[in-house]
Amino acid sequence: MIQAFNLGDLLDRSAPAEKLALIDCLEWERPREYSHGGIDRLARACARGLVRRGLQRGEAVAILAGNRAEFVIAYFGAMRAGLVAVPVSVRFPRETIEFVMRDSAVKLVFSDGACRTQVPADLPLVDFDATGDDSFAALLDPGDFTTVKPEGDEPAMILYTSGSTGRPKGVPLSHAGQLWAVGVRASAPDVARHRSIVAAPLFHMNGLGSVKYALASHASVVLLPRFDARRYVEAIGRFRVTRLTSVPTMLAMVVREREWLARTDLSTVEFVNTGSAPLTQKLIDDVTTAFPRAVFAQGYGTTEAGPLTFGPHPDGRSMPAIALGWTRPGVEVRIVGPDGRDANEGVLWMRTPANMRGYLNLPEKTREVLTPDGWYISGDIVRRDADGIHYFVGRADDMFVCGGENVFPGEVEAMLETHPDIIQASVVAVPDEVKGEKPFAFVVARAGHTLTEDDVKQYALAKAPAYQHPRRVVFLDELPVAGTNKIDRAALRQRALRHWGAAETVP
Repeated sequence: MIQAFNLGDLLDRSAPAEKLALIDCLEWERPREYSHGGIDRLARACARGLVRRGLQRGEAVAILAGNRAEFVIAYFGAMRAGLVAVPVSVRFPRETIEFVMRDSAVKLVFSDGACRTQVPADLPLVDFDATGDDSFAALLDPGDFTTVKPEGDEPAMILYTSGSTGRPKGVPLSHAGQLWAVGVRASAPDVARHRSIVAAPLFHMNGLGSVKYALASHASVVLLPRFDARRYVEAIGRFRVTRLTSVPTMLAMVVREREWLARTDLSTVEFVNTGSAPLTQKLIDDVTTAFPRAVFAQGYGTTEAGPLTFGPHPDGRSMPAIALGWTRPGVEVRIVGPDGRDANEGVLWMRTPANMRGYLNLPEKTREVLTPDGWYISGDIVRRDADGIHYFVGRADDMFVCGGENVFPGEVEAMLETHPDIIQASVVAVPDEVKGEKPFAFVVARAGHTLTEDDVKQYALAKAPAYQHPRRVVFLDELPVAGTNKIDRAALRQRALRHWGAAETVP
C-alpha cells in the first residue's frame, strides 16, 4: 500500500528516481520522456509557483487542455499546494466551461493554446503553449516544497459529470478516498515493470486514474493526446506496451483496425483493462482474438463512489470475462429491488472509502443519491448470481417499457452483436402510442456485409423475446462518441426521433 498522504505526491522515494515514468506523445515524431524524479521536481516547482502567485489552500484551479505531461504536472502541483484541482472537459461548449469554472469558484486556469479562447476573460490564465509571462515555464519556481497534509475529508479535486441529462454536476473527491483507490491498484504484485497506454481524456476518471495508478506503482505510462485507433495500435508496438487501458468504445474501434493490428508487434500486451461503460461478450471475444496473450478484465466504478467496487475473488476463483466480479474488501454493496428490499437484481447501492460527501452546490441532487447513512445510489442495475459474482445489466434511466415489458438497451445490444456481421450496436427508445416505447437500433456492420434492416429484425426475433426486437434499424459507419469516448446515446436518440418522425408507417 502506498504511503502518500496527499494525492498530488505519489512518488515512491524508495525506488530509483531516474526510472522512466511518462512518455508524452503530444508530438508523435518527438515524444518527450519524463522520469519519476523529473515529474516530482516539476510538480514541486508548480506548487511553489502557485503559492507565489498568492493562491490560498482550498482554492480551486482549473485545467482545460488535451492530454499532455503539463496537464499531469499541473494536476499534481495544485494538489501538493493544498489547492483543489478541477479538470474540465475540452468537449464542453464555452457556456458550460464557464459554468463549471464559476460553479467551482476557480481562481486560476491552466490551458493549452487551443483552449485558451474558451477561458473566461476575467480569470488568470497559464498557457502550456505560450512563451511569455503567462506561460507554464514562467509559473514554475524550482526548489524544495513541503507538500500540504490534508485534513479529514479535505477535497483533492472536483470532477464534473458529463452533463448528458442537463448541466454537469461537480463531484468533490477527497485525498483520503482517492488514495485508497490508488493504493488498491498500486499494491498489486509486480506492477512496477508494466507500461500502460492512456488515450482516454484526463478530465475523466478513467484516464486520470490510469495515470495515477501507473505513477504510484513506479511503472510507466504512454500518454496520447487524444484517442485515434491506428495511432493507439501503433503506440503499443512502438513503446512495447504491456497494459492497455480504455473504455469499451475505444476497444471496439481498435479491433476494427485489422490491417494495423496485423502489421504491429502486439506480443508485449499482457493485460487489457476496460471500464466506465458497458461491454458485450462479442467485444470481449474480438479483443481476446486481437490480443491472445493478454488477460482481459473490466472494472466498474463511478465518479461519485470511486473506481473500484468489484474485482477478483481473493482465493483466485475463475469467473466469466463479462462479469464485474466480487465485492472488494472495504466496500459495502446492496442490490435494491423495485420494492425497496434487498434482491439479486436491482439498483446498486455502494459505500466505499472513496464515496463523495455530496454534489457541489446541489443539496437536493445530493439527497436524491446519498442516503443519510452514507449509501450512494448509483442508478445502475446489476445482477448477482448464486456464486456472489456481479454482472452489469444496464442503467435504470436507460431502461424503457415496451408493451409492459422492461427493456434494457444493453441486453438488446449484446444480443445483436452475436450476429457475425454486426460489429457494434446501440439501442435507444422511441415513443409509440400503443406500446409506450419501442427499441430503435443503430448498427455498425462488418465491411462487405449484405445485411438489410429486415435481416437484423428477423435475427432479433429469433434470438430474443419479441418485445426486444428493434422496430427500426439504421446502419452507420461508426457510432458517435461523447467527450469521454463513450457512445453518445443522447445524440443517437435525437437521430432516432428524427427517423421515427419521418417514417410514414412503422412495422
